[in-house]
Amino acid sequence: MLVRPDVQDFRIISYYLGRVLLVAGAFLGLPLAWALIGREWAPVSSFVLTAGAFALLGVLASSRPPGEHRLDWSHGMVVAALTWLIVPALGSLPLALSGHFGSPLDAYFDAMSGLTTTGLSLLQDLDHLAPSLNFWRHLLQFMGGQGIVLAAVSVFAGGVGLSLFYGEAREERFLPSVASTGRFIWWASVVHLLFGVVVLGSVAYFTLGFSPVRSLFHGLLVFFAGFDTGGFTPQSTSIGYYHSAVFEAATAVFMVAGAMSFGLHYALWRGPRRWSSLRNLETRTLAFTLLLTATLAFLGLAVLGVYRSVPSLARQGLFHVLSAHTGTGFATVPSSELVRWGGLAFGGVALAMALGGMASSTAGGVKSLRVGLALRMLKNQIKLVLLPDKAVISHAYFQGGAKRLTPALSQAVLLVSLLYVALYLLGAGVGLAYGYPLQDALFESVSASANVGLSVGVAAPSMPILLEVTYILQMWLGRLEFVAVFALLGFCVAAVRGK
Repeated sequence: MLVRPDVQDFRIISYYLGRVLLVAGAFLGLPLAWALIGREWAPVSSFVLTAGAFALLGVLASSRPPGEHRLDWSHGMVVAALTWLIVPALGSLPLALSGHFGSPLDAYFDAMSGLTTTGLSLLQDLDHLAPSLNFWRHLLQFMGGQGIVLAAVSVFAGGVGLSLFYGEAREERFLPSVASTGRFIWWASVVHLLFGVVVLGSVAYFTLGFSPVRSLFHGLLVFFAGFDTGGFTPQSTSIGYYHSAVFEAATAVFMVAGAMSFGLHYALWRGPRRWSSLRNLETRTLAFTLLLTATLAFLGLAVLGVYRSVPSLARQGLFHVLSAHTGTGFATVPSSELVRWGGLAFGGVALAMALGGMASSTAGGVKSLRVGLALRMLKNQIKLVLLPDKAVISHAYFQGGAKRLTPALSQAVLLVSLLYVALYLLGAGVGLAYGYPLQDALFESVSASANVGLSVGVAAPSMPILLEVTYILQMWLGRLEFVAVFALLGFCVAAVRGK
């Protein structure tokens, strides 16, 4: 029997949701300052309005502290799920007021795509978007990649922050407390930010001949989208705008860094046995699937004859497989060319998107740890069939130390993996219903669900509203990995039908 939530439950959720919204609203100070310096008066007013909306809603929601400040798991999950619906809604206001979107729903699509680090976009005439608004789009990806709830968790006490931490699909607490883990993630991100802007900006300045200000602008925005595996870019032609193998290589470094778990970052930076982390099941699985999908893409492109020279084939194939597998969504070719990648090339890129990067990273998809555990389960099952009845089969695996593959863990891995497959097929089915080819519908659905952002042209301002809403829901579900969304749905059902 479902238990109906009482007033105290609503006050707890409202209070902590309000605190998260206040933290999210504080980020508006950055694009507002950018717009003031650049004298972009229309964006200034929209940022002030949006900051006011965040502040008003945050203050109202948190105005009545609950009698009990401790969140249980269900409260934290509901707060996380609501945060990832409300922040894009408010964050889309500057975009909707910019005149670059056909409707408020299109602006919400982009804001959700930004916060979930997906990268699909319905923005029109990106090349003439105000720099401060372009910065805000990319800042949304930085906020979402590091975890907007995690920013608030960093100032919460341990018991309060734990449920929010897991509600945002974070699975790895590698320091004693949630707050210290959150602070390390943001500290590591800022260090990467400074290094990334210097590297990318220097490449733009010395190799591409950009001015210092323009180099800084492009370096900053490409880093935001690259490290947070987001996929937004300052120009409409994505990374192909730069026509530079050096810039692509520098970008690829940060894509890979973003797809690594922050636990691995911690182990490599500060761990006493940093190199032992390379033995992790997740690390080895990611290396294997990356090699597999790249091989498929190379063979497919060679058969299709899309590129005449081997260096060109290798460059385009490797970059797009990396972009797909890390969940970044950068492209060096237009969607009209990408749609020609059929056969093995399509299979390699689509599989890379579906598998995704590491758990507890900014990447989406099924995640390499689940893939590795599923392969380990398959291996054990084959051994069970082939070996004698009395043979002892090891269920241990190495992930930051020796661990055991328990039946409960196996069940969870298979359940989430199947949910991702179902989500991929759901979006493809809606696309097919509107007459899109199977390959295009499946590619776009996987891209939205795995929070990648590569597109073959289906996600466009002219697409049907139902398909647009489907992609929004896929981005939301994929980023939160289902659990928090299911908790929110269960809470709503209990509020209506509970006793």
